[in-house]
Amino acid sequence: MAVLATPALAGSGSPGEPGVGDPYFPEAGNGGYDVSHYDVKLRYQPKNDLLRGTTTIVAEPTKDLSAFNLDFALEVDSVRVNGLPAKVSRSGDTELTVEPKRTLREGSLATFVVSYADRPSEVRVDGSTPWKRTSTGAVAVGQPQIAEWWFPSNDHPSDKATFDISVAVPNGTEVLSNGEMTGRSRTGGWTRWNWRMPTPSATYLAFLAIGQYGISGKTGAFDQPMITAYADGLGELADPARASVERTPEVLDFLSGLFGEYPFRSQGGVVPAEGLGFALETQTRPVYSPGFFRIGSNTSVVTHELAHQWFGDSVAVRDWPQIWLNEGFASYAEWLWAEHQGNGTAQQLFDHYYSLYPADSEFWQVKPGDPGRENLFHGAVYDRGAMTLHALRNRIGDRDMLRTVRAWYEQNRDGNATVEEFVALTERISGQQLDGFFDEWLFSAGKPPVGERTGVPRTATAAAAEPEAVRQLDHTHELLARQHGHG
Repeated sequence: MAVLATPALAGSGSPGEPGVGDPYFPEAGNGGYDVSHYDVKLRYQPKNDLLRGTTTIVAEPTKDLSAFNLDFALEVDSVRVNGLPAKVSRSGDTELTVEPKRTLREGSLATFVVSYADRPSEVRVDGSTPWKRTSTGAVAVGQPQIAEWWFPSNDHPSDKATFDISVAVPNGTEVLSNGEMTGRSRTGGWTRWNWRMPTPSATYLAFLAIGQYGISGKTGAFDQPMITAYADGLGELADPARASVERTPEVLDFLSGLFGEYPFRSQGGVVPAEGLGFALETQTRPVYSPGFFRIGSNTSVVTHELAHQWFGDSVAVRDWPQIWLNEGFASYAEWLWAEHQGNGTAQQLFDHYYSLYPADSEFWQVKPGDPGRENLFHGAVYDRGAMTLHALRNRIGDRDMLRTVRAWYEQNRDGNATVEEFVALTERISGQQLDGFFDEWLFSAGKPPVGERTGVPRTATAAAAEPEAVRQLDHTHELLARQHGHG
């Protein structure tokens, strides 16, 4: 029997919070509702950077809502809630407050339809924009924030959703995004590209790359569709980029043997020619700056971003202080890949990085378990983060380490998690009390001691690490630790 919700009385309910209360970004995200799906339909003109769009958000109110917020920086034409025009006001640069004509009942089905038009590269917050206009289009890739410059959202990793992304561009222009391409059609002088991401994703992991690209489709690992794209204009970097990103199936096969089943239904990678100075683990299809390939082929960065598909994408952080759960695992995966390739063992790479930073180095003052907003992408989150996992492996043994990592992924797949939950799982599987260990490696300033007394041995074999592996890792992390966009 169908049960119909009783409409809420006008004036009942209360407003949703303008942020989820993230310790580093208090105004990020919004309270009062959960999003299940974004349908983003855009038309973009590269000549003048004009973006027109209509985004439909499918959500469920978590309480009776008289008003709610959306995170969005572009100029809005209109908002409809459940088909009816709504009142819209702006607070600050990225907060839209929407007042529907009728209060939204807790647990009901709600739709928000936002129409807008603006030039994203001209919309600046705190003096900057993560939307990168290029000579042939644009790149919308950033962390921790990018969505505000191309679709309205509940922009926090704690609220994951599925996506349909459809973009019309002038004929001869390509559009790359997440997931699977569901269709492409021409009307007049425009081509519409349609992409679908059926697995829940954090908003910052949705991306656009628009411009002149050579796109290749093939069968990748696990018999999945694999799409890679390389921008025109890469010049001498095109071949080393291809020599790296085209090894995606091989790397995914290796990582799945460690972590468990690959989380998604498609794979690939994108290399723009300009506009990007970093790489990002955009879900199913990482985006790489061409700068990573200036030293030649670089499978280290490919491994890093693909490891994020498990740790960072499928298992997302509950809030931004948990960033070690993303970067520590992805960085340690690079060490394991180097060992797999015969370029030095993980122990040798631990010894190298542990020796690289003297005890009085500022590096050891950053606490990976809570680095602070200003150090969100500090080198210590990456390198000390990887050292933490290797030290843990030495402490609890290979068998329990593998059991812990696989259980962590399986228990939190498609969801969100915290460092505290990881510590509890590790203690349960290993049977060891490890709060002191994690406090020393993740939550305390200073260089943690190693040696038999601590259960974390160190060998004197740093020189045995393959110099090429170290050079590639250093080059990768130098670029990865740059600011990932606005924020």
